Amino acid sequence: MEKITIYEPHQRAKIGWFKTWGILIQNIIDSRELIFQLFKRDFLMSHKKSFLGMTWLILTPIMGIISWVFMNATGILMPGDVGIPYPAYVLLSTSIYGLFMSFYSGAAGTLEAGRGFINQVKFNHDALLVKQLMQQLANFLISFILTIIVLLVFGVIPSWMIILFPILIIPMMLLGAGMGLISSVISVVAPDIQKAITFLMGLLMYVTPVIYSENVTDPLLQTVIKYNPLTYLIGTVRDSMIYGRIEHFDRFMISSLISLLFFLVTWRLFFISEEKVIEKMF
Repeated sequence: MEKITIYEPHQRAKIGWFKTWGILIQNIIDSRELIFQLFKRDFLMSHKKSFLGMTWLILTPIMGIISWVFMNATGILMPGDVGIPYPAYVLLSTSIYGLFMSFYSGAAGTLEAGRGFINQVKFNHDALLVKQLMQQLANFLISFILTIIVLLVFGVIPSWMIILFPILIIPMMLLGAGMGLISSVISVVAPDIQKAITFLMGLLMYVTPVIYSENVTDPLLQTVIKYNPLTYLIGTVRDSMIYGRIEHFDRFMISSLISLLFFLVTWRLFFISEEKVIEKMF
């Protein structure tokens, strides 16, 4: 018997929350082969377009720390006692923060990544989100090798807790992806608001202990750092690797729970609104 599909107005919004998440997870499982093929295609093509190719994944973090090291050497930047040589600290911290931002930008470009065929081929668009996140993680892992080498050069031996790295970055990935999904929708329906979000995301690093110690003296900055989830999501990954400890485990767990709930909510909102967003794209 032939299957009949019935379409209704606001059909997706009528689906319950838990059923929505079940559908989304099943979509990813069903699309695993497509995800792998898209990932392989885009990952290789993104580096073939450049003369230096994957070398940029190594050069970018090196060039990025030069300004911070220069400001620290001249006294412009006062990072406080970070416990290890500052170049090693800032490279590791900015690399981890860069991974968070890559999850954000990857999710923000979910629909844009499939613009060429999204209206021509019927497939689960959730595959694009997973492909984007996989691509950003693969780029990071290549540059991460350099980060480990720099740590060793400065006499910093990573702790055994480095094996927890794949688990500890999950909350950071969920928060970045959730923010990116919201941004992907807003960028199509309200470009002006998207510009404001881009500006705020650029400021986010300066209120997160990335280029300085979290033990700052300014009361206002102390308060912002205390209630900033990234303080614990990024700090836990960094501190577990170089110090072998997690100072604020309870706050890390609270921030992780917030990140999970935020991602689940934004994922459903994206699922409900994506059809309308795609209409406005073309």
